[in-house]
Amino acid sequence: MSPWMYLGFPLLGLAAGLLAGLLGIGGGLVIIAALAWMLPLFGIPQEAAMHAALASSLASIVLTGLSSARAHARRGSVLWPTVAWMVPGLLLGGWLGSGLAVALDDSVLRWVVAGYCLLAAWQIGFGATRAPADGSEVAPPRGWPMTLAGGGIGAMSAVVGIGGGSMTVPLLVWRGVRPVRAVGTSSACGVAIAVSSAAGYALHAPPGALPQHAFGYVYLPAALGVAMASVLAAPLGTRLAHAISGQALRKVFALFLLLVGVSVALSG
Repeated sequence: MSPWMYLGFPLLGLAAGLLAGLLGIGGGLVIIAALAWMLPLFGIPQEAAMHAALASSLASIVLTGLSSARAHARRGSVLWPTVAWMVPGLLLGGWLGSGLAVALDDSVLRWVVAGYCLLAAWQIGFGATRAPADGSEVAPPRGWPMTLAGGGIGAMSAVVGIGGGSMTVPLLVWRGVRPVRAVGTSSACGVAIAVSSAAGYALHAPPGALPQHAFGYVYLPAALGVAMASVLAAPLGTRLAHAISGQALRKVFALFLLLVGVSVALSG
């Protein structure tokens, strides 16, 4: 295998970082779709490829999410009170969800991810919103319901290998938050999910889960290559998010999720 093939990971990271800033998803879904195709070429057994794609995606999201959240915070688009209420649930849910995912068969995980992408695409593209018609701001969502929501989002995000943006963004928009601020807040929440879930995939994995260059199910060349490149592209995605209208951002998000769902389904 040519060493040049490893350049595919940084190239994937550039796309993931752009999407992280633009859509608040940490690039997780596009990473999973690509890695599900790529990892068997690097000696990862086919039966472990989906687990490795999910785990490596989550590990890379730690840096991608930090870069995206920092860029959004500079523009005042992160609702920190909401983040504070959601983080305890996100951490617990991410840990528990990763333990469940490790116990599932590769083919089951693949269809769960594909089905989730399609459902999320429909919700964000056609779901109702409670954002004020006059464009005014609402108070940051707070309280134990947000913590409980964080637990569910963290668990599901761990199972499908993402930073939770495709759930956190619709939730916040439904609560009346403007899409660009929902994206910024989601980026910060995604860091908590990624840390907890990646640790879970590493520590819950059976001994020798991957043949080499791995920590549990986290394939280090993929995680590091994607992460290092994605932090460079995330600020550009953030600038694009602030330049695109809220309705257009929702449509872009929905189309993206639809394409990724189809890609994951066909990668088996």
